[in-house]
Amino acid sequence: RYDTSANTPLPPLEQASARTMKLPASSALIALAAAAVPSASAYAPLDRRAAFSRFASGAAAAASTAAVVGSPLPAPALEGCPADSKSCVRTRWTPPSGSSKAEAVSDVRAVLSAYPQVGQNKVDEGGWVIASDDLDGSSGAMRVEYSSSGKGFFAKAFNGGKPFVDDLKLEVEGSGAVQVRSASRIGDGDLGVNQKRLDYLSAALRAKGWST
Repeated sequence: RYDTSANTPLPPLEQASARTMKLPASSALIALAAAAVPSASAYAPLDRRAAFSRFASGAAAAASTAAVVGSPLPAPALEGCPADSKSCVRTRWTPPSGSSKAEAVSDVRAVLSAYPQVGQNKVDEGGWVIASDDLDGSSGAMRVEYSSSGKGFFAKAFNGGKPFVDDLKLEVEGSGAVQVRSASRIGDGDLGVNQKRLDYLSAALRAKGWST
């Protein structure tokens, strides 16, 4: 240390600090020392009420975050058909007034199950299979695959003699109404196959009082 009162020169670093702050050398040293020491309030203990309040606030924030992270995501809406598509049909079926969601699901399953495995109106002659069924579950979705016979000219010329496969997708709403999408997997046109399929299913539902 240096005795500034006796005009003993300060080391270069302290001289620079004193000149920068425009304070006497002794005042500069005191200010620097004071800034380096934390205030007493930083070490002051919390009383019981303040400590509990801080803990409760942290717990509430954590619970709120957990609730958001753990919340189930809403089911995605059934996609629409591409603009100007000639191989996709989108529609909606509405059950009779007063029907419950469970009754609506039962009707739809009955109609789908009654669809001929040999096809109808010269379509779906390769049969069909239910690929997934969660109409009663959280997604309310179902997908059915329909196949052509694979014997037609277009199957032989453009699909290696293999059947064309179409997907019928359904999504039941809370009201029991059903969103419907029938689309071909390949090809720019379907020769009316998807519409013929939905016409058949819609007619069967109308016989049960549905609007299609």
